[in-house]
Amino acid sequence: MTTMNKRTYSLQELAKHVGGEVHGDSNVAISAVGTLSGAQAHQISFLTNAKYKPQLKDTSAGAVIVHDSLKTDCPVPALVAANPHAAFALIAQLFDTTPAVATGIADSAVIAASARIGSDVALGHNVIIEDNVVLGDRVTVGANSVIRRGTQIGEECIIHPNVTIYHDVVIGKRVTVHSQTVIGAAGFGYANDKGVWIPIPQTGSVRIGDDSQIGASSSIDRGAMEDTIIGTNVIIDNQVQIGHNCIIGDHSCICGATGIAGSCHIGKHVIIGGGVGVNGHISICDNVQITGYTMIVQDITEPGVYSSGQPAQSNREWRKNTVRLQKIGSLFDRVKALEKQV
Repeated sequence: MTTMNKRTYSLQELAKHVGGEVHGDSNVAISAVGTLSGAQAHQISFLTNAKYKPQLKDTSAGAVIVHDSLKTDCPVPALVAANPHAAFALIAQLFDTTPAVATGIADSAVIAASARIGSDVALGHNVIIEDNVVLGDRVTVGANSVIRRGTQIGEECIIHPNVTIYHDVVIGKRVTVHSQTVIGAAGFGYANDKGVWIPIPQTGSVRIGDDSQIGASSSIDRGAMEDTIIGTNVIIDNQVQIGHNCIIGDHSCICGATGIAGSCHIGKHVIIGGGVGVNGHISICDNVQITGYTMIVQDITEPGVYSSGQPAQSNREWRKNTVRLQKIGSLFDRVKALEKQV
């Protein structure tokens, strides 16, 4: 959908932009987004989580995006949408004040003669573009980023400052890569010979599909012989590690501080919570949700929600339960002995 080119919109214009309907005054002028509790008359908010419904009756927002079932509960004009959260995301994009990562081509940018640069490309200060790199139209590369030999980056990608993309990586269209991320570093491949580690050259690469987002300070390792593959519209949070030869299916979500060891195959529409660890050579089928701090040590073959992390409890209760846990072995033996007596 094409972004509108002004900064104030009527509620009717916003409804048209997201395919919604207006309940109430459609001429309300909106110029920003805000929370239910903090929004002012020029801002629009949204409600999807029942936890925040009590805030709706006291909101000072100019309008609120809601599901049809809540429109009569809204004390201000409502933008009714089938998916209020998605509608809010599209509207928030209109009011995004994030400055451009780079404009024009800085004098300090270094571009190899063999590189192919598309139209309207922006390169920040000290950017390095090595031999045979291909940058599509309207690509933006932030200051101090390095794009190594033979890498291809599709049109309208945004590479934030201080990103390193190694050689022969292929990135699709409209991909965003945030600062300090490294794509295509050597996978963690070694052979052990009598206690001595021998590096195995990682001759594969990394391929990233269209419309994916890679968070800050994340690492995606190149494959050992075949490529590491990130699908279409995959969102990866900050400080995520993806090992060599992993395959991440389309529309999946990987939250912060997750580590995925090499040769894992993650299906489509998989959501992995923060701090999750996935052992190497694991397969996870489509439509799986893994809650935070879970450890995956075997294949998941059925869609659903999986957990292994323990919620926080008081220190006193935790200490008591830890002592009990240490006695499980002896308790098991006592139960077995009693069973034989019965």
